[in-house]
Amino acid sequence: MSATILSQDRVSRDAAADGDLRAYLQDYLKSGSSDFDKTTRYSAAFAELSGAKVPEVVVYVSGSAWCGSGGCSTLILRKESDSFKVITPTTVTRSPISVLQSTTNGWHVVSVWVQGGGIQPGYTALLPFDGKAYASNPTVPPARHSTGDRGGAILIPQTAEGFLL
Repeated sequence: MSATILSQDRVSRDAAADGDLRAYLQDYLKSGSSDFDKTTRYSAAFAELSGAKVPEVVVYVSGSAWCGSGGCSTLILRKESDSFKVITPTTVTRSPISVLQSTTNGWHVVSVWVQGGGIQPGYTALLPFDGKAYASNPTVPPARHSTGDRGGAILIPQTAEGFLL
């Protein structure tokens, strides 16, 4: 199974222009917080992680409410009708975020950069899919350190500034 990945330029524009995604993120990220961080930014990329011919969405969320010394939050979403469903919220991640050619339980492995919060030097962590969700913390199993170049495509580059939510 190979990932269907759009070019980085097209991914960024398409994700930012998706009004359904932006509305969903505003609602999802505001829930449970009466003090919503007005500096919240997001970078999003579409990729067929599951091979279901409907691309999932990888969203990197930054801002003081979503980041700490170890990194920020990443969400993996699936489009459902006119909304989205959270497949996995993952903490303490940094970009670049990539989708690899390798799979676990039929879904492509996702990689994130991990550094800070006591982790020095940084490293690439692999997030496997367990059949229901991806690893929710890249610093503990089932996530694991990458050993060398695994191939794949960058979805969210290290230089992504994101869009204000």
